[in-house]
Amino acid sequence: MSFVAQAITLATSSLHAMVPLSLTATGETFNEKAGSFNIGLEGTLLLSAFTAVIGAEATGSYFGGLIVGMLTGMLISLVFAVIAIYWKGDQMIIGIGVNLFALGFVAFGLIAVWKTPGHHGLANWYPPRIPTPIGALSPLVPFAVVMAIITYLLVNKTVFGLRVKASGENPESVDVAGLSVERIRLVSALFGGALAGIAGAYLSIDWLSFVTKEISAGRGFISLACVVFSGLDPLLAFGGAFLFGFSEAFAIFLASMPGGPPIPYFFVYMIPYIVSLVVVTGVIGRRRFPAALGTPYRRE
Repeated sequence: MSFVAQAITLATSSLHAMVPLSLTATGETFNEKAGSFNIGLEGTLLLSAFTAVIGAEATGSYFGGLIVGMLTGMLISLVFAVIAIYWKGDQMIIGIGVNLFALGFVAFGLIAVWKTPGHHGLANWYPPRIPTPIGALSPLVPFAVVMAIITYLLVNKTVFGLRVKASGENPESVDVAGLSVERIRLVSALFGGALAGIAGAYLSIDWLSFVTKEISAGRGFISLACVVFSGLDPLLAFGGAFLFGFSEAFAIFLASMPGGPPIPYFFVYMIPYIVSLVVVTGVIGRRRFPAALGTPYRRE
């Protein structure tokens, strides 16, 4: 394979690897702007990937699978919001609970639904592709770009975005203005859940065309690294997602080299996680987050 062909393959793979990270991180930046944080993104991706396959096979439709995945993400966020926002639960514990529940549920669900432990492939499944000069791309590649831009504009250029930011910075002022802090945070959580649900569906019914009990593979946590890297800026979150997506695609590229990579393959697959650690370590003390982030609002 020529150098140009290799570069094009790497670029295409990077864009596809970027999608689940970008969508999940974009939604979480919006959620955290409103004052809530959800570390259950790993579980959301896993559960959405699982239910999206069920939806796709039941409807025979790619978009049917995406919708089921999106609704799954929103349902998880609804449960999170009720417990964290209305019942004033600890958001860290809720997120951990989502992740642990997803691990057990999907492992059991694969056996219960398809009688197969750990893996189920979609037979004769051909997700839609958009022809481009660098190869065929999933329609969710441009969708991820557009959602990052729309979220940025929504946060920074609209009245609702101003209310979202106020809910995270000074929820008392939102309450005094006669608005519901809980409702704003709920809507923000559902928005984040919808994007994470689409990201999970993308993993199983688009990019990989199968579901496993480890399909999320740490991408929920890498998405959180993108959020930290961005300082809750959706466009920077997209940039971080592309960086991490490139590192994952590069690791796969190295592992698939003829004769194998020059170093043990398990070190190669560590590249995306090492990049995440390095980037987060470099920026964690330099980013400012909303003053009321993670603090349930209690009217006094």
